[in-house]
Amino acid sequence: MRLKIFGKTYDNPERRLLKDMREVLFDRNFVKKANPNLVLYYMFRDIAKTENDAKILKKLGLRYDVTLIPPRLLGVEFVKTFGHYHPKVYGNYTFPEVYQVLKGEAFFLIQKPGRNYGEIERVISVKAREGEIVIIPPNYGHVTINPSKDKMLRLANLVARNFSGIYEPFKEFRGASYYYLTTGWVRNVSYKKVPEIEFGDASEFNFFNFEGNLYYYIKKPAELKFLKEPQKYKWRL
Repeated sequence: MRLKIFGKTYDNPERRLLKDMREVLFDRNFVKKANPNLVLYYMFRDIAKTENDAKILKKLGLRYDVTLIPPRLLGVEFVKTFGHYHPKVYGNYTFPEVYQVLKGEAFFLIQKPGRNYGEIERVISVKAREGEIVIIPPNYGHVTINPSKDKMLRLANLVARNFSGIYEPFKEFRGASYYYLTTGWVRNVSYKKVPEIEFGDASEFNFFNFEGNLYYYIKKPAELKFLKEPQKYKWRL
């Protein structure tokens, strides 16, 4: 898979294969029969338009990535990312993340755990269309779904570069608290407690009113401070 962005061609992405995802997928019969090396999505990490931009991103402690999720049905489930939580950055605040849909449409399923990862306090499906921006708030885990049968989903994200995602809870509970199937949303019974799913759109989760191309906010570092200092901001949730 090749990606051309900012006039450069990237041809060595990280790949998430079916065999990497088997624990979090709904349709177990599909998992048993399908090619384990089937690529479900591609991740192009640490992209910069120029060498100077690369220096700016490193100085800010941020990373700009692009993810491609081809349209695909995994049996009866729409293709998705593995899902992860973010580690704590200050007190009880975890790192946030900001996404922009570059092409296609996305469902960001975000969930807030309660006393433990098996008990979910709140779960929201956030719908975002091309050009729209969604911020994953502190203390929420998330999964991204391509709900289309025929359109590529291309996403960009800005995130603090000095942490690793926490994937184990999604693996332990066989994915997020809901699956998105051809018949609609289905609750994941592996969790001990799951509330009714809520629905939102991108405008509700663009907390700081970003406009235009997300990438160019690297030239406005004051507006990206929330990515590393979420405790200094009010999160209207």
